[in-house]
Amino acid sequence: MKSARITGPNEPLAVSSTETPKPQGNQVLVKVKSVGVCHSDLHLWEGGYDLGDGQFMKVTDRGVKYPVTPGHEIVGVVEDFGADASGISKGDEVLVFPWVGCGECPACEVGDENLCDAPKSLGVFQDGGYSDYAMIPNSKYLAKLDGVNSDTATSLACSGLTAYTAIKKSNQNSPEFLVIVGAGGLGLMGVQIAKAITKAKIICVDLDDQKLETAKEMGADFTINSKDPETAKKILSICNNKGADSVVDFVNAPPTAKLDFAVLRKRGNLILVGLFGGSIELSLVTIPLKSIMIQGAYTGNYHDMVELLDLARKGIINPVISKRYALDDANTALEDLKARKIIGRAVINP
Repeated sequence: MKSARITGPNEPLAVSSTETPKPQGNQVLVKVKSVGVCHSDLHLWEGGYDLGDGQFMKVTDRGVKYPVTPGHEIVGVVEDFGADASGISKGDEVLVFPWVGCGECPACEVGDENLCDAPKSLGVFQDGGYSDYAMIPNSKYLAKLDGVNSDTATSLACSGLTAYTAIKKSNQNSPEFLVIVGAGGLGLMGVQIAKAITKAKIICVDLDDQKLETAKEMGADFTINSKDPETAKKILSICNNKGADSVVDFVNAPPTAKLDFAVLRKRGNLILVGLFGGSIELSLVTIPLKSIMIQGAYTGNYHDMVELLDLARKGIINPVISKRYALDDANTALEDLKARKIIGRAVINP
């Protein structure tokens, strides 16, 4: 099989060929049709995350071992499977749940493998989908597409799943006004999902007018370019000067986090999602005085992914795919993502 592999931080991906493996036991061999190009792939390629204050968290400190084949948003066709695999047939078109856990920690025991203490995620801790074949450790991690487009389905395993989890958390206080920060792939999914499952008026904030226009088409009620120095005042004005009930930050950088706290109302709900990195100073006394809730959202569990797939099947959400690349162009795909040249999502079609 042919794969594009990360050999080390900031090194060009190396395209190489190896013998296609034979699945054993519960394993399933999937012929990859489409794999999403995600910011998490970019962090893996760059070697880690900016923690702020000059600190950098290496992915190798989290258990990543190079070389590794990235790609965790995998859609493909069942090619072969081991004797113990069940619920699938050769030729089934499937979406892969990549957030494989240890199966033993408290999170795994309740089905939240995405929050595992010792994760084994595909495309991160074990080889993923930047390849023409991917080995899936168990058939339980597969969900049949049943009519959902293979390219658009890729994001439902990560960016869409993360957006779905984040918007569900933002809806816990039945918001009248919901601010979505960022109109990239995650943010645009968030807008669509919020339109479908909340009753909130949606305010979308981004630096790019073209992305904001797309957000409006996806269902945002208001859009504001955050280059405007009056952004916070404009958001507060829309929210009757009381502030937003919920804010979902799909960027999560120091400037956006500062904006989040500036526009969040008393008893407000802040969900931090993006992995841009950095740090901020907090006025600690305002947290209890305003009684705000701050929480993170990181992907979702298998059942969330199945729910999201059903929303896509019904046409309620429609992920935006703006660019497609061949496997040999994997380096270009990551460079384009880093340069913010992609609206919505990009995919690699091996």
